[in-house]
Amino acid sequence: MKHVNNQNGIPVSPSLPFIEGSSQKAKNSLLQKTRLLKVSGLCVLVATAVSVIAKFLVLLINLVTNISFYGCVSTAYHSPANNHLGLWVIIVPAIGGILVGFMALYGSKAIRGHGIPEAMEQILVNQSKIKPSITFLKPISSAIAIGTGGPFGAEGPIIATGGALGSTLGQLFKVSSNERKIILAAGATAGMSAIFGTPIAAVFLAIELLLFEFSPRAILPVALACITGAAGHRWLFDSGPVFTMADLKTPTNQALAIYSAIGLAIGFLSLGVTKIVYFVEDNFEKLPIHWMWWPAIGGLAVGCIGYFAPHTLGVGYDNIINILSGTVTLLIVVWLFFFKFLSWAIALGSGTSGGTLAPLLTIGGAGGAILGAVILRVFPGAGINIPMAALIGMSSMFAGASRAYLTSIVFALESTGQFHALLPLLGACTASYLVSFFLMENTIMTEKIARRGVFTPDSFEPDVLGKFTVGEIITTKAPSLNPEMTIREVRDLLKSENNDANYFIVTDKKGDYAGTVNLADINNHNTPSDTVLGNILQNSQQSLKSTDNLRKAVELMSEEGVETLPVTTANKVVGIISYIDILNAYKFYHQQNESTDRHISLKRQRLKVLIRGRELFKRGEKVV
Repeated sequence: MKHVNNQNGIPVSPSLPFIEGSSQKAKNSLLQKTRLLKVSGLCVLVATAVSVIAKFLVLLINLVTNISFYGCVSTAYHSPANNHLGLWVIIVPAIGGILVGFMALYGSKAIRGHGIPEAMEQILVNQSKIKPSITFLKPISSAIAIGTGGPFGAEGPIIATGGALGSTLGQLFKVSSNERKIILAAGATAGMSAIFGTPIAAVFLAIELLLFEFSPRAILPVALACITGAAGHRWLFDSGPVFTMADLKTPTNQALAIYSAIGLAIGFLSLGVTKIVYFVEDNFEKLPIHWMWWPAIGGLAVGCIGYFAPHTLGVGYDNIINILSGTVTLLIVVWLFFFKFLSWAIALGSGTSGGTLAPLLTIGGAGGAILGAVILRVFPGAGINIPMAALIGMSSMFAGASRAYLTSIVFALESTGQFHALLPLLGACTASYLVSFFLMENTIMTEKIARRGVFTPDSFEPDVLGKFTVGEIITTKAPSLNPEMTIREVRDLLKSENNDANYFIVTDKKGDYAGTVNLADINNHNTPSDTVLGNILQNSQQSLKSTDNLRKAVELMSEEGVETLPVTTANKVVGIISYIDILNAYKFYHQQNESTDRHISLKRQRLKVLIRGRELFKRGEKVV
């Protein structure tokens, strides 16, 4: 609280602080825009570095794959499915698991998992601070895990690496925790954009899973970072869609309904996938050995499955392309669907390092293709085709498992270039999202951190304080006092008016603001009754206008350390607003939105029609 001693008279210009405050507002606005430019520059810098790291990660995965399965030193891509190791293939993923376990134990335990939940946790509970060591430990550990046959995608590790790099840069520079969050999200999503060349989907991923807000100060830097990541993809990888497939035709309404039904079925499947993954993880927790050895056990299971189903080993982007193009037989798709899921669930549950997006796309695409084939076998005239069914299965699996609704739809469009699939994707992902929302409390991204007591926001509601203006809730019933009144006079006045307000405006004879006084100070028995109000005033350097919103009121109250603020018009005090008024407005908003009421009564409308009918009938009789 700030106190003003008015024993020597009222200040010459009580409204002067308000003029200074107006100048300060302009400075603050300019400062915020300058900081936005600074943060945007840092995000572009992080995105440039992450694009190079993404290329390095892919080359490193290729190098480890070639050494592990072919015994040669090369960074060219070779699928581990074509190896000739025989039974020795079982040992390779286990060796990778041992190396990852040692890195987690002696480097950082944070490299375990698929990256996005860990980034979400740091944003929510640790002011977006990630250890700098994750920047190089995560890609190296992931390259070892994936290169030795781990059934993961490269996108999860690069998202985690980009987030760690963004967080590190945010800790090196003088930025706020919210700005650090933005830089972290920019680095993470730039990594996704660099791997897949999907900048719009990456922006939506930031909104739905990392930022937990939608505002210009957050979206602009992230969008610039994602554009930079997409440019890096074109420069370092390829300019075309990452998942090529034959052009799809616009479906009929009948086909659209069937595709939506497939999305509904995949939604239920996504529930099972999520439950089984965490069931496996829970059972690893029960093992009577140190967690460092779990990735090795998971790797041994991956190797065993890989011996019978070689295409489950490694990243498997080629599997997604084959499923979407419809070039593989249904038997192979069923084989891949079952064994890829089994391998991935065990590996991820063991706590090794890798991503979830590519496996989910593979499993969902295979599931959609299988459902599409079954429907065509039973109903040959259904009007659907298997590549489209695979595409919506791929997208709706991600929508159901992660509840990244918009990301799933846009990612499928950008990664394939099949924009005729928009309506089927919209229907299928909506159906899958509905199933997930109603039947699953947490997603595959949030279950792990929810078990640690971390609450993840699941909605983006408008700022309640920004919807109300000060004029809508202003308190004007409080009597206006002058600084020359004594405590005794004020007590008598309040007693006669039976006023129950807690705060009172104090103005001079001209009506200019002099300060505020609270009821506790007035009734304080330690204060002599002949004390004038000018000696106990609480004076704020800020004021509000009736058109200002409540968010501004809260900011000013916090800045000034006061519980009330005067409301002025043309430098004349018209009322006072307190924190209690703001709380009541917040309560009113939620009561208004949650209360139910019927504004149109069908019964009343029917009665009106009957009455009017009778009147017309009576008029007709009179005419006759």
